[in-house]
Amino acid sequence: MATLLWLQGGACSGNTMSFFNAEEPSMCDLVTDFGIEILWHPSLGMALGDGLQAILANITAGRQPLDVLVFEGTVILGPGGSGRMNMFAGQPMKTWLQQLAPLARYVVAIGDCACWGGIPATPPNPTDSTGLQFHKTRAGGFLGRNFRGQAGLPVINIAGCPAHPDWITQILVALVTGRADDVLLDTMQRPKTFFATFTQAGCPRTQHHHYKIGFEFGQRAGCMFYDYGCRGPMTHSPCNRILWNRQSSKTRVGMPCIGCTEPEFPHYDLAPGTVFKTQTVLGVPKDLPQGVQRAKYVALAGAAKSSAPDWVKDDQPF
Repeated sequence: MATLLWLQGGACSGNTMSFFNAEEPSMCDLVTDFGIEILWHPSLGMALGDGLQAILANITAGRQPLDVLVFEGTVILGPGGSGRMNMFAGQPMKTWLQQLAPLARYVVAIGDCACWGGIPATPPNPTDSTGLQFHKTRAGGFLGRNFRGQAGLPVINIAGCPAHPDWITQILVALVTGRADDVLLDTMQRPKTFFATFTQAGCPRTQHHHYKIGFEFGQRAGCMFYDYGCRGPMTHSPCNRILWNRQSSKTRVGMPCIGCTEPEFPHYDLAPGTVFKTQTVLGVPKDLPQGVQRAKYVALAGAAKSSAPDWVKDDQPF
């Protein structure tokens, strides 16, 4: 039976709430079908006080093997590097991470905060928060760029604010069933099975994007990239392939993608008031889809808009 310990740092518990809603497989399936023993979880663990201390002591002393260490939330270093803004079981949470992470076969960061600091690490970052192995786009984070778990993998980053529940459970199943070799990671240490493609893949508004047909609130057709700050063409996620609640996604219902699986989220470099407004330079979006050159974009966009057929203009994605 594989063992799992889930700890939480500076977080809103959003990824825990997401985890509870997993369906394929569900949280219960992890225990009943895949043999995962959840040693402790902030919302599930029955142990408190001395009981929790005993669990942690057994792991650190080597009496209890630890297969998967899951961490949700930021690693809080403040004030002054002491970590005492986030105390847990008698000592700073960062101290527990220093002791437990090297003992785990796999370390998994759940959500943007654990992956690269997320919202709390956005300047001015009063809690001195960081991610496990990244601080925004910079490798290193709390554990350092050279950290590896006992199985030889770096921290596995399941990004999102929150992460989709099935991304979480499917990666956990792969790790505990001997398929860790299938968990290939991108340059930001996200599993490629989920993060190799862009949010735009599967979006029913893609034809509007190609023909540069904009969107207006109140209308059902149109692409939000041009006016409303949608980051779908630049964001790695399968949100339009693995739907939320098996029903929909932001872009399907007329909500711009906010790029929450990327390390720059919440994109604090955006000009004030432009979270849901596309920043442009001489009428051209400042941020273009990955790999697109600005000069070619201008030429193609003009041709596409002038050649858009009527059926695309009227096509409704939902």
